[in-house]
Amino acid sequence: MPIEAPPPPSPNRPLALLGGLTPTQFLRRHWQKEPLLIRAALPGFEPLSRARLLALAGQGDVESRLVARTARGHWTLEHGPFAHSAFPARSQPTWTLLVQGVDLHDDAAHALLQRFRFVPDARLDDIMVSWASLGGGVGPHFDSYDVFLLQAQGRRRWRIGRPRDLRIEKGLPLKILRNFIPDVEFVLEPGDMLYVPPLWAHDGAAEGRECMTYSIGFQAPRRNVLAAELGQRLAAELEDEALYSDPRLEATTRPARIPRELQRFAANAVERLLARPRAIARSLGELSTEPKPNVVFDEPEKRWRPGAVVLDRRTRMMYDERSIFINGGCHRVAGKDLGLMRRLANDRRLDAGAVRTASAAARALLADWFRAGWLHR
Repeated sequence: MPIEAPPPPSPNRPLALLGGLTPTQFLRRHWQKEPLLIRAALPGFEPLSRARLLALAGQGDVESRLVARTARGHWTLEHGPFAHSAFPARSQPTWTLLVQGVDLHDDAAHALLQRFRFVPDARLDDIMVSWASLGGGVGPHFDSYDVFLLQAQGRRRWRIGRPRDLRIEKGLPLKILRNFIPDVEFVLEPGDMLYVPPLWAHDGAAEGRECMTYSIGFQAPRRNVLAAELGQRLAAELEDEALYSDPRLEATTRPARIPRELQRFAANAVERLLARPRAIARSLGELSTEPKPNVVFDEPEKRWRPGAVVLDRRTRMMYDERSIFINGGCHRVAGKDLGLMRRLANDRRLDAGAVRTASAAARALLADWFRAGWLHR
């Protein structure tokens, strides 16, 4: 069985992870407002090895990048997967390897991500791990999402600036700020962590020859992108194939003008999509729980039998007032089963006693998810 992630933190319990603040206090004072430096947020944290990180960067199902800055200040960017021979020597300065979605491949990284579940799962994204040689970094930039930067190994100097001039340098492979003005500067030691809100400029450079940083990132969907994705889903299941018709069409001397009747027909089609709030909620739940690209679940090595279960680290499970969503699918459950499924989504585990109290239909669902590799006994 995989490493079990910690339970969701209590909203009103002070956490060393947040510098002694409760999640409620942190969200009120800092979330999307002000940066926060947290000394000894996770003392004694043991990161994955450099060899393991390089091995992940060589896998085709893992997103990775190699960033380097030459002695003349030129930036280069390469995308993985990488053969081991592609990496510069450890002693070569100013290069960085970035590996995305490490929580999907490493139980310890997944458990770390669960420590931040005082924010809804629908906003949690993933953990990116970077290894940098002396002076390595990705230049001054800003993110459109919230991020916690945990120093896992070595030291990194961070310079942070308020949102001012967010123009990007042209002609570079990276989105580097044209005019970066730092306000504060910190050196992070292993176990220290820095929270940076969206649009705050920051620049991190490795000090020393071994520097590893974990970036805990959050999702912030753009309105137009979310509307497009939901619109496609809603349109695909709209059972309305009515054809536009104009039996009273009259001859025109302005054939290039779009008919008002066609404009009204188009507006009505969109209105019909928006008039289905439950369908919108269902589509959002399915979209929010879709597995990351290239995720493949492992087939179980043993047979199903009712007992304690834990969700696979790659499984995304959420719920709303009416439905349970898991890995892009929607299920309707009721009564005691609804409470059990919500507990599984929140705690990412159920003990054997809870599974035994589930109905036959709910146990059948659990069995299906077990065979699909979505959960484990």
